Amino acid sequence: MQGRITALYRYPIKGFTPEPVAAARLEVGGCFPADRLYAVEDGPSGFDMDAPAYVPKMKYTVLAKLEQVARARTAYDETTGVLRAGAIGHPDIEANLTNDDGRAAFAAWLTGVLGDAATGPLKVLLAPGHRFLDHPRGHVSAVNLASVRELSAKVGYELDPLRFRANLYVEGWPAWAEMAWTGAALRLGEATTTVFKPIIRCAAIDVDPTTAVRGEELVKALWEHYGHAFCGLYLHVTGSGRVASGDTATLVVQPEPAA
Repeated sequence: MQGRITALYRYPIKGFTPEPVAAARLEVGGCFPADRLYAVEDGPSGFDMDAPAYVPKMKYTVLAKLEQVARARTAYDETTGVLRAGAIGHPDIEANLTNDDGRAAFAAWLTGVLGDAATGPLKVLLAPGHRFLDHPRGHVSAVNLASVRELSAKVGYELDPLRFRANLYVEGWPAWAEMAWTGAALRLGEATTTVFKPIIRCAAIDVDPTTAVRGEELVKALWEHYGHAFCGLYLHVTGSGRVASGDTATLVVQPEPAA
């Protein structure tokens, strides 16, 4: 079972703009590079930057909670830590997220963009070595584009695959074949991975990433058409290597069927 990686994305700030990358190096046991480095707390979350631990995403400014987040367009410079952000009707901002002043400046700007939709106060969080993942073991995510197209056909309009906020998008796998791959080995370019589990989807996929409008209930549509709320896979890296757009994505070892 062989597919082709058509695009790679990182999300430096949880919930905000996808950033395309041409290639990335995956490391054993690691997350996708520069992915979910920061999150914006929407009111006290209980997250301790000195003792970081998983906190449910609804404590943050994420699309599942606030579709208005998609109004902001962000771009992060991993080398300098500088974030550039803009939104229609608001001045652009440039802030260094590696220091307190820069994080406070972005939080203040975002407060103006989100307005009454946020409960606040907003605070930009980070902790070295910690990632703000939807699932504490959701290290790398992949979405099968054929599955997205089939869901599009079911709901009657074309879905932007970026609604699913994956790190890797794959062409060439049969639609929904990936739902049987828990425990399987996948080779992605030079890297090897195992499938941890399918991704359970939430209301974030209802938000159009271009218009910031929350539309049809796609989680409900998944249940109605397929009897589940899955789309995409969480992967764990078992062999380090480079992965790039155009590389193959190959099912190496099929898991044993359940007895």
